[in-house]
Amino acid sequence: MASGVQVADEVCRIFYDMKVRKCSTPEEIKKRKKAVIFCLSADKKCIVVEEGKEILVGDVGDTITDPFKHFVGMLPEKDCRYALYDASFETKESRKEELMFFLWAPEHAPLKSKMIYASSKDAIKKKFQGIKHEYQANGPEDLNRTSIAEKLGGSLIVAFEGSPI
Repeated sequence: MASGVQVADEVCRIFYDMKVRKCSTPEEIKKRKKAVIFCLSADKKCIVVEEGKEILVGDVGDTITDPFKHFVGMLPEKDCRYALYDASFETKESRKEELMFFLWAPEHAPLKSKMIYASSKDAIKKKFQGIKHEYQANGPEDLNRTSIAEKLGGSLIVAFEGSPI
């Protein structure tokens, strides 16, 4: 069921910038987004970027030691969100980076919020063409390295964000 919620142009721009990795200078790479959280606008009619809820590639190793743990910590305990996370992982053969789309719908979120986010998910997914990995999490226990590695490639994954699985 569609909710009629729109997706802000800025959300689409951020997705494109995260998806398309141009040959960049080291300074430009540091400004690239590692993770971004999106929420509904106050009037519940548009999906927008949540203010201050992003991780830049340049922050990793500098002010943020564990980007995935930091990302999980940015999610609200009692409300829903969408998020993009640029996951770094290793298989036995290679190192990869792939975008993951998250729907965060914690158990303690209001029922109305869960319904709006669930029914609006298709609107944002249509704008995010080419996403290989989609993940719904209903609590912090769903966001552990093992479950994420399973989603990315199962037993082929040997490390996620630099930590062995």
